[in-house]
Formats: sequence, C-alpha cells, structure tokens
Amino acid sequence: MANDASTVFDLVILGGGSGGYAAALRGAQLGLDVALIEKDKLGGTCLHRGCIPTKALLHAGEIADQAREGAEFGVLTSLEGVDMAGVHKYKDGVISGLYKGLQGLVASRKITYVTGEGRLSSPTSVDVNGQRYEGRHILLATGSVPKSLPGLEIDGNRVISSDHALVLDRVPESAIVLGGGVIGVEFASAWKSFGTDVTIVEALPHLVPVEDENSSKLLERAFRKRGIKFSLGSRFSGVEYTGNGVKVSLENGKTFEAEVLLVAVGRGPVSQGLGYEEAGVAMDRGYVLVDEYMQTNVPTVSAVGDLVPTLQLAHVGFAEGILVAERLAGLKTLPIDYDGVPRVTYCHPEVASVGITEAKAKELYGSDKVVALKYNLGGNGKSKILKTAGEIKLVQVRDGAVVGVHMVGDRMGEQVGEAQLIYNWEALPAEVAQLIHAHPTQNEALGEAHLALAGKPLHSHD
Repeated sequence: MANDASTVFDLVILGGGSGGYAAALRGAQLGLDVALIEKDKLGGTCLHRGCIPTKALLHAGEIADQAREGAEFGVLTSLEGVDMAGVHKYKDGVISGLYKGLQGLVASRKITYVTGEGRLSSPTSVDVNGQRYEGRHILLATGSVPKSLPGLEIDGNRVISSDHALVLDRVPESAIVLGGGVIGVEFASAWKSFGTDVTIVEALPHLVPVEDENSSKLLERAFRKRGIKFSLGSRFSGVEYTGNGVKVSLENGKTFEAEVLLVAVGRGPVSQGLGYEEAGVAMDRGYVLVDEYMQTNVPTVSAVGDLVPTLQLAHVGFAEGILVAERLAGLKTLPIDYDGVPRVTYCHPEVASVGITEAKAKELYGSDKVVALKYNLGGNGKSKILKTAGEIKLVQVRDGAVVGVHMVGDRMGEQVGEAQLIYNWEALPAEVAQLIHAHPTQNEALGEAHLALAGKPLHSHD
C-alpha cells in the first residue's frame, strides 16, 4: 500500500456527513491540513436522505393541506391531486442546490476531498482506493443507516425504510408506520397530508416518547383530529404479505393491514468492517465510545455524529465536528450540554423542545422544587390567524432558572432558538418577561408564557 504523496495530514476524516464536513471546514479555517473521505455524496444522510428531503416532503404536504383548506380563509382552492414526480423534482432541486454549495465550500477551503470507501488501517491512517492517507489525528464520522427489528426484513417494496420512502414514486393508499419517534411521525404526517390512510404502531405508551409527556399527549390529540390512527403500548410481533400489501401483527393480538409498512425504529451506527476494533477503538453495540471532548480511548482517534451514542441530530454532528477541530487546533473547548440542544419534530403540528422534561426535573430537583406552566396558543393572535392549536410549557426550578421549554404547534421549530438561549443562559422568568416580543407573532407566546411564570400574565388567566 503506497503512501499518499509526501505529506502527513493534520486531520484525516472518514465520512463526509454533518459531523465530518463540519470538522473539515472548521479545521481548514483554523489552518489544519485536512483530508476528507466520503464513499457516497458529500453532505451524508442529512442532506441526501434525512433532514432536507423529509422537510421538503413535509412542506409539500403542508401545501396540499392548504389547498384543501383554502375555504376556511375565504380563498376558494381545491386539491386536484399530488404529483409525486413533481414533488420529487422540487425536493431534489432543494438538495441539488445545497449540495453544489457545500461542494464549493469544501473546495474553497483547500480541503483534500477523496471519493471512495475508506477503512481505518491504523490509529493514524485510513486506506481508500488502494491509497493510504496518514494523519496526525483521525476523525471517524461514518454515520448511521435505518435499523430494523430481528426477523423483520426490509424488501424495499412492501416493507420499506425511510430511504425507500423518500423516493417512493406514488402516494400509498394506506401505510403502517412502525415506530412513533421523530422519523415515524414525520412520515405519517406527510403521507396523511398527501392523502394516505396512516396507522402508527409504537411499543411505548406515547408518540415521540422522549419528549415531555404533555407534548406527546398534545400531538396525539392533534393526530386524532387529523385522522392519523395509532396503536400504543404493544410490540410488533410479525408481518406477512397479503394479496396487495402487508398484514402486521402485534403482541397484544391486534392486526393491521395496509399497502406498505414503513420501518421507522431508529438508525444504527455504520461501523462494522471498517477496522475500528482492530485499531483498538472501544465500541459498544456498534457505537464508538468517546469522552466529553469526542476523543476515543485511542489518543489519535476521535469520533462524532450518529456513530457515537449522542443525540442523532445533524446540528449535534456540526457541533461535535467543530469541537474536535478546535481542540486539535489548540483552542479552548467546552463539552456539549446535550440537554441544551434544540430538538424539533417537523410533523403537523410541530413539536419543539430544549432542556429537560418535567419528569426529569422532578427526578433531579424533587417534586416540590419544580414549577410547570402551560400557555395555550389559543391566546396568541398569530396562532389564531394561522388556525393552529397547541401549548408552550415551561419547566422551572422554583425561584430559579427555566430548565425546560416544550412547545407544540405549527411553526414552533422557529421559536426554539430563543428557547435555547433561555435554557443555556439559565434565564429567570422575570428576566425573559422584561424582553419585549413583537406583536402579533407566535414568538410572542414564548414571552407571554414567561410573563405568566413571572407572576404578571397579560393575555392569559392567572
């Protein structure tokens, strides 16, 4: 195996998704000599098979709903149908524009970009295309793929993953979605908007089970109103093909039939057969184990993104990649507070949160030390104009900071930025209440909730 050219890179990155390319861009910006290796397309899952295409589908679904509901606003519209070829053209156009921009960014930073399937060959080298790339430090960022359950085979036809769902050439008449987490409820929401009869199967007691229970219940209420069916609290036991679809069985004896089954039970790390364990990197269930600075047990190897057991979010990958680049460049770095990361589920209505749930706060501080306040969007003028329902829930340590903000309603993802500042700067309700929020906006609801928590409610009852 021949060495690459005459140089040893400061940083060799295996994987060009969110975490990998963020580390490459920041590292190059700080003067590091960087090689970035990607077997597929720069941008990884988020850009090509995750965040961006799913949100494009959801927005297309939103347009379909608006066409159906125009008369509610005095605008006479109707929905003639959904042209999936046109939807994919729109979606792929968004992806293409972002992809070209990202390629330009990487080229402008003088990053050595290598296309090919890489393998960690030592704690300081990666082999790809018969070439060895030596680095003073290696960053593993090989991401994740859709998971399935034992014995459940994804055939790409009747039993599909999110990858298949994103390129489906038709709107299915009916669908069962196995998994009520972020991926499951987003596809259920988009398909319902397109006209699909959807049933979600979730083994845990609530949809979006990692969110505050109040948010889960609000989403369930909204989904019932939309006609999205769901079965909670019973595990999947099997699937069989029918004449024109699938039949899904649960452990409680219930069965459901539909045209397709979407398996949305999460994503697993891509790490098998890539030389990680042979190089001495500590692993657990396929994940690479790291410390709070994203460093593995091998001093010259770090790992970020979906490959490590942290939140599987693109913006977490960005932050972890930047942290590694800055640490290697000698800058002072701080560990990431994962509770302080904003989380958004982009279904209709949206679910957004930052900080900890009320249940977690009571566990940490004691039930008598926790105050929770709910502000109904029914009191918010812009939400009334948009005809969206939901709530903002604040969780506070009594006489102290707000430690959780949980929001349900259309466009709540756009409000989570201020919520992130409130949590991460340990704001007191009275401090937020002093800030003047524009009227009429949905952002104003966040201000009103803090006014109420500070003991001086305006457009809400005591």
